[in-house]
Amino acid sequence: MKSYLKAPFIAIALLSACVSAQQSVKTEKEYTKEIAKLAKSKKVQAAFGHIDSQEDQTAKDLVALTEILAPPFKEEERGKAFGQMLLAAGVDSLWTDKVGNVIGLRKGTSGESGFVGVDAHLDVVFPEGTDATVTQVGDTLKAPGIGDDTRGLAMLISLLKAMNQSKIQTQKDLLIVGTVGEEGLGDLRGMKYLFNESGLDIDSWIAIDGGDIGRISNAGLGSKRYKVIVKGQGGHSWGDFGLANPHHALGKIISTFSSDAWAYTSGNIPKTSFNVGRMGGGTSVNSIPFESWMEVDMRAIDPKNLDEIERLFKNSVEEAISEYNSSGIRGEVTYELVQIGDRPSGELPTSLPLIQRAMAATEYFGVEPKLGRGSTNINIPVSKGIPSVCIGRGGKGGGAHSLHEWYLNDETGPESIKLALLITLAEAGLKK
Repeated sequence: MKSYLKAPFIAIALLSACVSAQQSVKTEKEYTKEIAKLAKSKKVQAAFGHIDSQEDQTAKDLVALTEILAPPFKEEERGKAFGQMLLAAGVDSLWTDKVGNVIGLRKGTSGESGFVGVDAHLDVVFPEGTDATVTQVGDTLKAPGIGDDTRGLAMLISLLKAMNQSKIQTQKDLLIVGTVGEEGLGDLRGMKYLFNESGLDIDSWIAIDGGDIGRISNAGLGSKRYKVIVKGQGGHSWGDFGLANPHHALGKIISTFSSDAWAYTSGNIPKTSFNVGRMGGGTSVNSIPFESWMEVDMRAIDPKNLDEIERLFKNSVEEAISEYNSSGIRGEVTYELVQIGDRPSGELPTSLPLIQRAMAATEYFGVEPKLGRGSTNINIPVSKGIPSVCIGRGGKGGGAHSLHEWYLNDETGPESIKLALLITLAEAGLKK
């Protein structure tokens, strides 16, 4: 695997410069010319036409995939359906890797090593049992997960069909991938496997994940997530009054951490956040619980700040438990920290060819490119200095991560597929 920034620490060192530079980034003329020339190719124009003509089928693919619910760690059935669509669209080979990523290979002509990857994620945030039936109101499709990120999967199928129907050949090999584990506790496990364990030599990566056309992420927002489990003996609220109570201890942890973390994040540092997102435990209102737990999310632009708020969190837990156990209660509580998420930060310079090509391709469609940062699949390659962008799926949508999610395929829907095609061809090289 190649690293165009030599090492992750260089990407981190560039972070401050990139943040300020993004406010006034210009597309270099050479890439504007490159994209314009590519778009004028007869085969590319033919592919654009195919994308337009197959919009009805793309919508049907979107509905079919949406109605196969795919919570994190349970993406297998949707993955099978997506794989069948890839085969029907014409990949040269198809496989599902160790963690469940569904990978289609479209061979290039140059024989060069190094893949160009294009992906959308298979998983959605919704648990088993969620009704994913798609309903249509006018031109609007409604269902949990219809936009995030099932629309991206349907775009990949349309892109592949258009390439094959117009007989486009790329110089480099393409990987067209439905990835697992992007959402929540999935913790980017699909991308971590691809870039850390698969052995695939990946040169660059293009992710499609939510958002309007024109949205381009070249930076990853890092996060650390923990589950705190506090345990005690448990007992009766009256008969065992005075016994160590895990809920009370957990409350002290929250108070201590919130105070320390608020003081830190309110300082003069790049944006850093913390949140207690879920809590649970106990058996009844009149019982002293034997277990209490919470899940904590911490995020930061700068990896140094992420490390520091993680340190504050761990210290707060230890301090709060120690103080609680020495407060005069009977017995004591114990605690366990379980890391449930670790997404690295990073940012790539806007001068990289892939980022410039994404900007130039966006401008080709008359849209102003807007560079930004997110917590997406590209966190992994970005943290390794591997050229990567995340682009939007176009159309109009709303209610992401809610039961009322909706998607409307306006004129920017097919344009977003064409945009993904242009970026992919520019990066992989179009055989003349």
